[in-house]
Amino acid sequence: MALTAETESRLYRSLRVAAGAAAHLVALGFPAAVAVLARPGSSLFSWHPLLMALAFSFLMTEALLIFSPETSLLRSFSRKVRVRAHWALQLLALLCALLGLGIITYNKHLNGKSHFVTWHGLTGLLAVLYAGGQCAGGVLLLYPKLMKNWTLAKLKLYHATSGLVGYLLGCASLMLGMCSLWFTTAVTGASWYLAMLCPLLTSLVIMNQVSNAYLYRKRSQH
Repeated sequence: MALTAETESRLYRSLRVAAGAAAHLVALGFPAAVAVLARPGSSLFSWHPLLMALAFSFLMTEALLIFSPETSLLRSFSRKVRVRAHWALQLLALLCALLGLGIITYNKHLNGKSHFVTWHGLTGLLAVLYAGGQCAGGVLLLYPKLMKNWTLAKLKLYHATSGLVGYLLGCASLMLGMCSLWFTTAVTGASWYLAMLCPLLTSLVIMNQVSNAYLYRKRSQH
């Protein structure tokens, strides 16, 4: 029996709500698992995986999910409040990422190891630098008059699109980190595959959110 358009719409919305709820759980659960694994404070290095997981799995994911029409934890608040919360979370994410980068760089220096010679290290560096640039670019949304030839709607679209690229870089860095000797020694078997699915799931949810926002904007123009 064929589904009606209304039924399909409800089913699609239910799937989006379920995926968004799963993304919230993963965003919090993944850093918690990393904290148990790394035991922050046991060594200088132990702070690196925790800070990076907090930056790219928890804070940045929640900063983007704030604008989800189905699963935002602040959807009952005004857009102004959500924008401020987005800014606060993104700045905290950038701070954690910078601290994580500084710690691993100093730790490698202490141990006489080379810097940024692996795909994980290079991708992580690029993700942190990109996050800094993205935060700086967000200032244009607060002061759109600085870009006289750009409409506010277009600035929002490009900010969301470039933000998605930065988020995917951060998730890629997390996934490459899970291929490191430290992680693969501690996490094996099905647990490793489950861990790899965490940033993959949140990436798919965020990509769907951004693509839907883009489609909505195109429809509203016609």
